[in-house]
Amino acid sequence: MEQMQRLVGIMKRLRDKKDGCPWDLEQTPDSLKKYILEEAYEVIEAIEDNDPMELKKELGDLLLQIIFQSQIADESGHFNIEEVAKSISDKLELRHPHIFGEKKTLTPEQVKNNWEIIKKEKEGKKRILDGVPKSYNALLRSLRLQQKAGAVGFEWRKAVDILEKVKEEITELEEGIKNNDVTNIEEELGDILFVIVNLSKKLNVNPEDALQKANNKFIGRFNYIEEKVESLGAKMQDKSLEELDAIWNESKRLMK
Repeated sequence: MEQMQRLVGIMKRLRDKKDGCPWDLEQTPDSLKKYILEEAYEVIEAIEDNDPMELKKELGDLLLQIIFQSQIADESGHFNIEEVAKSISDKLELRHPHIFGEKKTLTPEQVKNNWEIIKKEKEGKKRILDGVPKSYNALLRSLRLQQKAGAVGFEWRKAVDILEKVKEEITELEEGIKNNDVTNIEEELGDILFVIVNLSKKLNVNPEDALQKANNKFIGRFNYIEEKVESLGAKMQDKSLEELDAIWNESKRLMK
């Protein structure tokens, strides 16, 4: 805890109104929002790269943002870092009654479902879907909403049932395209994406991870096309779609 206290002390020093850092003094909770998001993404990247040393550094950067926000709140008389730690400690004990209360052997799925029920019954949540931030990106928000609904039994029983729903939504999209109904097209595309997220949940696949892997695969194959075209002394825009597609298929064979 010595180093944690050191970090808190450094933050207090940087925010000292007499001789602190001008940049740090200028910051507000709102101005720091973007850094929280940036640091969180960099933590995720370090995890995906399986780089423990980089992860240590990035976790430190993310921790700094928590300390920074807490220090500003402390100066305003709202709360301090100790109260932040107490809040999450209280929450963890409340949501793990099988550990801190009467000992019970539960599966990971049962623990997750109990977590959602406890949030509603003991923490005063009015609705099961309360607590999913609107600021989440659409993919993550969709996943969390469906996880919460699934925790109380509102979900398809089999993946094949969800696949049928995907086909149904695609048929409705085709109808919208045929009628050139822009509003309906947007709605049906949204429905398809929503059901695909549900399918990923049922298959225990994180849709964000799956899409990122698809993005990275696309980057690798597209870069192959670009490099191949340039090696022939040509430009991408001068090649027909058929020619580019042929090189794409070549990249698929070579880049498994």
